[in-house]
Amino acid sequence: MKITQDTYRHHISQQFNAELGGLRNHLLVMGGLVEQQVQNALKALVEGDSALAEQVRLGDKEVDRLELAIDEESTNVIARWQPAASDLRLVMSVVKMVADLERIGDEAKKIAKMALRLLDEGQAPRGYVEVRQIGHHVTEMVRDALNAFARFDPEAALVIMKEDDSVDVEYKSATRALATSMMEDPRNISQCLSVMWVLRALERIGDHACNLAEQVIFMVAGKDVRHTPLDEAARIVER
Repeated sequence: MKITQDTYRHHISQQFNAELGGLRNHLLVMGGLVEQQVQNALKALVEGDSALAEQVRLGDKEVDRLELAIDEESTNVIARWQPAASDLRLVMSVVKMVADLERIGDEAKKIAKMALRLLDEGQAPRGYVEVRQIGHHVTEMVRDALNAFARFDPEAALVIMKEDDSVDVEYKSATRALATSMMEDPRNISQCLSVMWVLRALERIGDHACNLAEQVIFMVAGKDVRHTPLDEAARIVER
């Protein structure tokens, strides 16, 4: 049976309601921070802003702190209330989503470090058009996944899963273009390789956004759609 936002507002215990609501809100706070980390890392790279890149690098500590705090909060909810069925699905989805958000934060930190490295090399290499395009795409996927979680919207989550294939196509196209650039002029090799690492980080962010979407479907529909073909996942969502 599918669940809605109201499912978590009608427990006999108002304290239980409050703790479940707090868990959801704290995940969204962490998600907002991680989304901002990705945006800032990309801006630092494209605009050559070393101060902003350093801010992202240091901000990863707050992402890690939130991960630990939400994990502890989830454990306490399970221990105190022993939730069952849909309530347990919410808590377990939060635990798994927090792990993916932390990894997105790690990828943002990698991009920031690469921005600092490229600044030290003193030139803007080829590939920034592709970085902007894919970066915008995966950032939207993360935002949409968080919105789907907030609204208990499995249909929106399914759209994100489909978008992951588009990111993979964009990533392969961009890496081919950079490979061609390196063959045409070996002087581009070092910087193009650095941009390839950035593109790889962005592709992974898209993968993690897809994982977030899968957890939304599990939370709402009670079906694990990991490693499930898209057409089958769509049937699950439509039921």
